[in-house]
Amino acid sequence: MRIDTVFEQGTGLLNEDFLVVDKNLFGVFDGATSLSPARFGHGLTGGYLASTVAGSAFRGSDRPLGELADRANRAIMEAMLKHGVDLDDRANLWSTSAAVVRVLEDRFEWVQIGDCLVMTLLEDGSHRVHCAEFNHDLETLTLWREASCGSEGAILDVMHEQIVKVRRGMNVTYGVFNGEPAAMDFLNAGSLPLEGVTDILLFTDGLFIPKRDPGEREDFHLFAELFRAGGLRGVLDHIRSTEAEDAACTRYPRFKVHDDVAAISIAL
Repeated sequence: MRIDTVFEQGTGLLNEDFLVVDKNLFGVFDGATSLSPARFGHGLTGGYLASTVAGSAFRGSDRPLGELADRANRAIMEAMLKHGVDLDDRANLWSTSAAVVRVLEDRFEWVQIGDCLVMTLLEDGSHRVHCAEFNHDLETLTLWREASCGSEGAILDVMHEQIVKVRRGMNVTYGVFNGEPAAMDFLNAGSLPLEGVTDILLFTDGLFIPKRDPGEREDFHLFAELFRAGGLRGVLDHIRSTEAEDAACTRYPRFKVHDDVAAISIAL
């Protein structure tokens, strides 16, 4: 295997993504931007701690991925209790999306939750995304696109109540690791042969190609073309240049000018 990674902070104060490369286990984690002003330790956010705690739970173990996913989810609850997080308001819960792969001799296993993705490129030039696509931010970004032309504020301020509403839907309408047992009901998992696979890709949503209409499907065909031409860095360079032309986040509705990115490519 030949491994390549991209790990880059966006325009936030911290990189709330996390990346794991541990022998034949690989994972990316995307901590959700905290809606609470609370900080922990040396100024760390709940999103940073959620992705870090969850990612660390996968390291150094050959236990089944589903078992490690449950361990990661429980570890977030233990960490929140340790830090005195107010659990009465679900919007305060630390949370993270995740995608983890274990590569075996003739097949690979994966687990995924939230909007981190697992994708394979195949010898015949095609590609596959190995989990159901979803967009729990569709309503928020659609409302932002409609409101932004008459607004001078940033999306996180203008759409705050809407964002809080969506956050309270964790493990009700969409899944994330946030310490709640219900997260396991949203865990996607699979095991597939390596025959015909040239590359396995894992990435957080910071590596999604910007789109004008939040309701459009992700352009994974363009993603695959960019990767084949220039690897993970080629995809990221395309995204960053597109985002830089829209600093107000209105032409391509999104929450930040540049999001954090954690990505891994495994060439077989």
